[in-house]
Amino acid sequence: MEVSFTLLILCSHLLLIIRISTAADTITITQSVKDGESIVSASESFRLGFFSPGNSKNRYLGIWYNKVSVITVVWVANREIPLHDSSGVLKITERGLVLVNHNETIIWSSNSTGSMRNVAQLLDSGNLIVKDEDNPEDYSWQSFDYPCDTFLPGMKLGWNRVIGLDRYISSWKTPDDPARGNFTCGFDPEGYPEMIVREDSVERFRAGPWNGLRFSGTPQLKPNPIYTYGFVLNEKEVYYNYQLRNNSLPSRMVINQNGILQRFTWIERIQEWGLYLTVQIDNCDRYALCGAYGSCNINNSPVCSCLKGFVPKVPKEWDMVDWSSGCVRRTPPNCSEDGFRKYSAVKLPETRKSWFDSSINLEDCKIMCMKNCSCTAYSNLDIREGRSGCFLWFNELIDIREFDENGQGIYIRMAASELEIFCNGYMSPEYAIDGLYFVKSDVFSFGGIVLEIVSGRRNRGFSHTDHHLNLLGHAWRLQKAGRSIEMIDASVRTSCNISEVLRTVHVGLLCVQQSPEERPSMSAVVFMLGGESALPERKQPGFFTERDLIEVNSSSSNHNSSSANGLTITQLEAR
Repeated sequence: MEVSFTLLILCSHLLLIIRISTAADTITITQSVKDGESIVSASESFRLGFFSPGNSKNRYLGIWYNKVSVITVVWVANREIPLHDSSGVLKITERGLVLVNHNETIIWSSNSTGSMRNVAQLLDSGNLIVKDEDNPEDYSWQSFDYPCDTFLPGMKLGWNRVIGLDRYISSWKTPDDPARGNFTCGFDPEGYPEMIVREDSVERFRAGPWNGLRFSGTPQLKPNPIYTYGFVLNEKEVYYNYQLRNNSLPSRMVINQNGILQRFTWIERIQEWGLYLTVQIDNCDRYALCGAYGSCNINNSPVCSCLKGFVPKVPKEWDMVDWSSGCVRRTPPNCSEDGFRKYSAVKLPETRKSWFDSSINLEDCKIMCMKNCSCTAYSNLDIREGRSGCFLWFNELIDIREFDENGQGIYIRMAASELEIFCNGYMSPEYAIDGLYFVKSDVFSFGGIVLEIVSGRRNRGFSHTDHHLNLLGHAWRLQKAGRSIEMIDASVRTSCNISEVLRTVHVGLLCVQQSPEERPSMSAVVFMLGGESALPERKQPGFFTERDLIEVNSSSSNHNSSSANGLTITQLEAR
């Protein structure tokens, strides 16, 4: 009997301990939180209670970091309707959470359904949830679905397509007023979903489409020691989220009163939030700064220019540094005889009017775009190793910018005449064979001109008694044999600076290398021509023999091919 009584006492104490520990982060139907009281998550990471922001005397119910010495509020319940005294009480009812004042007037509620067994719990993630004690894994409401200005680890920024829930963050009005400010950040679900920052209803920033590694307009987003991140797109959900690698190192994303997205990480040693990164990095991040078919490069002055083959729509406005009217095509496309010019390392244009398919490869993507006269550009959907998927654009290309790193490639539809700007002797292999135009296709053409100037001979029609190579092959053969001096026009050979001309021949051969990736940029060409530093080793040029050119000319004169491996300039039926 004594043993049974002792066990009963021990069990009672155990139940009391459990009740006390669970009460620390939980509110039941019979409990409440008054102003001056609070609940704390199980690991004591977050606290829920009443506070007054900045210099305000108004009272708000909110959640803030519990272990951070600087009060940092991450969520506010009654952000639009403040309490003017300390009479606020938070209760849990069968209708969910309610915040009432001294008159029992409801100031705010979660407006959720449930039962008399509803409980509210503050999780270690900072998420305040409402659930039924009998079904603890099914939340009837959670604060993570209704964020304020802070995007916390574990949150989903985006859409629940099943119930039509849009999760987005919005700035505070002022540091003293947590009411919704002018700026929001969320996902536009039209076309391929993109993360957009708006000032009221006006678009101010676009992150670019997700490409498997990052949003194409955020090159600074990369693997790091602080957090992991990812993007989910399926029939039920569209969202971006992140998780901390070390939960003991607080990190949060915030949209401030100026609409700037910033990540802060807590630095324990100095007891401050350190700025880890800013999403909008410069003026080129302003939405559509350069208008349709314009491109922004922060390293240029002015920063805006028209894409190659396009001209300012209203030149007078561009002269006044107003680029918003954008650019128009210099030559309208012909559909059946168009080609594509590749731009590398860019932020892909707005995808609101795009079409995409993750199962289509880039070659089939090109064919689909070519067959549809309304298609203005195409690109890979996923740029991870192997590259896959297809993007097609059917409208003006808006909000393009150039990057120094981590950009993406896009193929833009151009009239054939805009691509065939060089005679055959200057045409790069990738365009003549595949109908693709790269930025470094110009470099190839420049290299051909350089070799012609030095030799005083034309590449087209060049012949030599010792071989059947064209001028490019001849220059390559001479340099391999250490006889590049023979490339110099005999009429100037005795009067020129031999070392400078030989350097010029070397640079010319670097420019006409077969692979575009091997060719130097034009800025590098200028540096090499004017410098004295050692030059890179050159590789075999494209169009090594005259026979190469004959075969290409024969192929390019055939305008009835529909092969995916032939020229892009073909007679294809439009749909």
